[in-house]
Amino acid sequence: MSTKVLVLGSNFGGLTAALALKDELGPDVDVTVVSPSDRFVFTPSLIWVPFGKRTFEDISFRVDRTLDAHGVHFVHEAATHIDPTAQTVVTESGASHDYDYLVLATGFRNDLDTVPGIGLGGHASTITTVPDAFAAARDWTRFLEDPGDVVIGATQGAGCFGAAYEFLFNTAYRLKRAGLDKKVKLTYVTAEPFLGHFGIGGLPHGEQLLGMFTRMNGIETITNAAMESVDERSLRLSDGRTLDFAWAMVVPAFRGQDVVSAVDGLTDDRGFVAVHDTYQSLKYPHVYAVGVAAAVDVPWTTAVPVGVPKTGFPTEQQAHAAARNIAAQVRGEEPVVHKAFGDIPALCVMDAGNNGVIILADKMMPPRKHGVLIPGPQAHAFKLAFEKYFLWKSKHGYVGLP
Repeated sequence: MSTKVLVLGSNFGGLTAALALKDELGPDVDVTVVSPSDRFVFTPSLIWVPFGKRTFEDISFRVDRTLDAHGVHFVHEAATHIDPTAQTVVTESGASHDYDYLVLATGFRNDLDTVPGIGLGGHASTITTVPDAFAAARDWTRFLEDPGDVVIGATQGAGCFGAAYEFLFNTAYRLKRAGLDKKVKLTYVTAEPFLGHFGIGGLPHGEQLLGMFTRMNGIETITNAAMESVDERSLRLSDGRTLDFAWAMVVPAFRGQDVVSAVDGLTDDRGFVAVHDTYQSLKYPHVYAVGVAAAVDVPWTTAVPVGVPKTGFPTEQQAHAAARNIAAQVRGEEPVVHKAFGDIPALCVMDAGNNGVIILADKMMPPRKHGVLIPGPQAHAFKLAFEKYFLWKSKHGYVGLP
């Protein structure tokens, strides 16, 4: 009888884990993916959506077709209840799915309570989800009709600083293209203790490089800042300062999905799954978590809390580790891959409109032996090419490719 593996989530972590596990075990494993979305979305490209540079079709594909082609079942429903003791998951139709192993690749939800006024129905746009990015596109169009000062930022507890920087420099580029760069004040507000911290402790010369980029674009910066609220046309900081704006985009902190955080003893206080370096749950050895869903230990304390960037590359690495470890357990062996998040190499490309920075390091977290930032227009070209490559790779299920 085949081992049953249930994967919750169908984006970077879920797709990779499901296909890698099927490739590893073939007919010895029955893999089912459960997800409220039937589309894979290349989320790094959401930074371009507000400026009309990408449509939803440009950055997504039908995930059910990809999974079916590789012998993986797909259930297009949200999970509503997880019982790790009975080893079952209930979906919104009321159906119960049993499993031998469960992989949680459930991603995040925006934490909109810490700083009220962000996101859909608020006063500042955000770009972290598909609906948010397309709402930001409408807000950008309205802004161009009646321009004024712009504030871009990332709240306390946020970890997706790369997206905030990318959007900041893309905004500067678009303002220049629209002839507004000399008429509009652009301000970046961040919880980071210094520019270029990125939620990973910074890299050599990163602060100087980001400082150069902001000065070149006439951007004012405020670091070590906690936000209190976003009101209509103004952002209030916890130190009492107020920044007026005609348009703002703020990256919030993330929380784990409610269906995951509802499980007793599974998650930390933010709803992320506490895991070993094998990506097994600390409490439930038949449950794995990868990507944003997995908790990460942060080796520092900052004056204003900052999160960790759980981006696509480490998510893929975690998903492959989980797949190999489940395969080992199915064969009656102990998990074979031990690699904590902080030991995964850092590989990222920060787009800046017609410029950018390639970020490379031997480890996500310090202490490191090597780390380098390579600026230049080649980074922008690489980002465009990588988007096309990754969508092609994922659509065809070639998750074994780099």
